Amino acid sequence: MTSATLHRARALAALLPPLLVAAGRVAATVAPGSHGRRRTGPGETFWQFRRSMPGDAASVIDWRQSARSDHLFVRETEWAAARTVWLWRDASASMDWRSDERLPTKRDRAELLILALAALLLRGGERVALLSGAQAPVSGAGALGRLAAVMARDGDAAAVPPPVPPRHATLVLVGDFLDPLDETAARIRALASGGAAGHLIQVLDPAEEALPYDGRIRFEGMEGEGDMLARRAQDLRPAYRRRLAAHRDGLAALARNAGWSLAHHRTDQPPLHALLALHARLAGGGR
Repeated sequence: MTSATLHRARALAALLPPLLVAAGRVAATVAPGSHGRRRTGPGETFWQFRRSMPGDAASVIDWRQSARSDHLFVRETEWAAARTVWLWRDASASMDWRSDERLPTKRDRAELLILALAALLLRGGERVALLSGAQAPVSGAGALGRLAAVMARDGDAAAVPPPVPPRHATLVLVGDFLDPLDETAARIRALASGGAAGHLIQVLDPAEEALPYDGRIRFEGMEGEGDMLARRAQDLRPAYRRRLAAHRDGLAALARNAGWSLAHHRTDQPPLHALLALHARLAGGGR
């Protein structure tokens, strides 16, 4: 992870308003923070007035509100808790590919998206952590730099997310998700088994969508798949595109069945578009 990537992530995050993760169930170990859970409890945000009941101490009476009525009223605040969002980016060998040296690798783009999202979450008072387990939840000043450093040390150890996240967690997973659908289905079931809310971003190189090659081409596998020599690569294009479309439909069905969201992003597109889509999903009801 280079300082340039971290700088781009901060610059990208600065273009968006603070990202607020919507209210949801929080694990018992989450520390109090700044975002309400829409029920009465300790916090700073006003929730409601209620009629005073026997046993209420005089110190909790809101005397200004009570002066407007013949009854005594207690001012209640909204229960608040900092959210922890668990982040993961695919670090497998296939993510190190790009079709043109002017494009970022899929891994570079995934890391940029993860860091930019983390910057938004931290700015909004949230806590972030790596789902790989390489880092505990962090918040506050300096947290983004520590996250980037851990990701750089983490390397390929984060190729596959762990099978069991914290219960009722909020997960953001970024990768190419080109593994066989049955393998991806098993991972999503494991991750969702504890009630986790998940958001997937599939990152692909534009050549992986279009297969723009003509003539004699040798395709080399990056993860032990072996090589394939195509004498007329253009003849493969229609079947390839149908298979990719079917794979994406299957991935969308897996996400939908788990109650998760799925977005697509290409490395030749501005990363801001992917962040805006994720922002809308998180702010619109994801935990």
